[in-house]
Amino acid sequence: MSFSALRALHASIGKAIDDLESIYGGQSQPLEFPHLDDPYYASAEHSGTEELAHQLNDDPAVSLASKKIVAACGQLSAIVNKPWFGLMEAIQGGQLAACIRFLEHAHIVEILREAGPQGLHVRDIHRSIIELRPENARPDPAIFTAARLGHVLRVLATSHWLREVAPDVFANNRRSSYIDSGKTVEQLRSQPGKKYLETDGVAAFVGLTGDEAFKFMAYMTEWFFPDSRTGSLIVDAKGGFDSAKGETSSNKEVVYYVAPFNLAFDTQLGFFSWLELPENRPRLERFGHAMTGTRQWETKEGILFGFPWADLQPDSVLVDVGGGIGSTSLTVALAHPHIKVIVEDRPQVSWGSKFAHIFESGRMTFRVRDLFEPFKPLASEKAPDVFLIRLVLHDWQDDDCRKMLQVLRSAAGPNTKLLIGDMLLPFACDSEDAFVRDDSPILPNLGIANIHGYLLDIMVYPPGYSLFKRSLTPPS
Repeated sequence: MSFSALRALHASIGKAIDDLESIYGGQSQPLEFPHLDDPYYASAEHSGTEELAHQLNDDPAVSLASKKIVAACGQLSAIVNKPWFGLMEAIQGGQLAACIRFLEHAHIVEILREAGPQGLHVRDIHRSIIELRPENARPDPAIFTAARLGHVLRVLATSHWLREVAPDVFANNRRSSYIDSGKTVEQLRSQPGKKYLETDGVAAFVGLTGDEAFKFMAYMTEWFFPDSRTGSLIVDAKGGFDSAKGETSSNKEVVYYVAPFNLAFDTQLGFFSWLELPENRPRLERFGHAMTGTRQWETKEGILFGFPWADLQPDSVLVDVGGGIGSTSLTVALAHPHIKVIVEDRPQVSWGSKFAHIFESGRMTFRVRDLFEPFKPLASEKAPDVFLIRLVLHDWQDDDCRKMLQVLRSAAGPNTKLLIGDMLLPFACDSEDAFVRDDSPILPNLGIANIHGYLLDIMVYPPGYSLFKRSLTPPS
């Protein structure tokens, strides 16, 4: 690696910063780039300039410039960082993930929001966390101490997920405020089960990923190599631990698990069937709201600009296939009252009261359907005008995808349109699908700036079809 290559990466960072400055400075009222120390709570009132600066996050030019900066910085760090340090940051990244999940689960972001920019001492944060727990579920005081909490919070502050404003005094910053549910501390105390209701889904996605996904991904190696299971622990459906089955020896038979999920939670149920167990009801509800959070991967309301919705005839029908609680198709329903929306999925969870008027008007409905079963005719007996299948196909093997799409094709009319929304994962080398061409020093797939898609891919594949299969049987 020559110094000229390092300087090329450095120059690409400078060029991208120039691009950002021209966008923010070129507004009718020039804007500064948002400061990391300044929280931005989506549910709060903001000045016009604050709102505009936040909205620019969704500007395609801002997104591209930001990704180039992140990609180049990540590449520079990988080059110049001592391999041992880089290795330790990566292999011990699970500790940070666990701390972020704790941040969300303990409602620390909401506690610190009410404390304000001056922050709160760790002793007061500790006391507030305990007071928010139900009487019968409060932590053991010998285990959950203020001192131990301080260590967790300092990891988060060191990783820029909180701000330590004075010794042992912590406050939210722009990153932690992104996890805010918008609920008051009193609401969380009186109605803890409604934390994710009518939110943007970010906190719910953190909870889902830090809980189920974090636990089952820890078992990927044991899934690939059953001989490594001896002495492992598995998490049961109630969150406890037990010894893993499937130890290998000359006298023991290896237990077949379809996926790391099944191994970690010691179940032969598919993921959704497992979620629907009575003891997992809170997880099922959280999953529905977490799918709303996946919209953060897209340009805000981008669904509105990718298809000519306004050109559809009155009472046209959009079927949101596997749409969960319909977070994406809801955007279409709100913007285009002439379109009727039908969301199809397994039994859904509550939407809350915020959008009740849309459902009461009949413009948006939900119906239960297994996506592999024949399509149920519409009440009008007409073919749907649009099928939307978003972030569904990546969960399944190719043969399963074909079956799902064949069901839709059999229900389609001559003018029915199919919209597929999913992530693209280019090779990490130069290819036709590269995001950055070979005249740039940045990794062609944008490297660390685009890693989230690859991490999501690993979470569901090679675990792949695994996670979502309805019947789990060993291969012949």
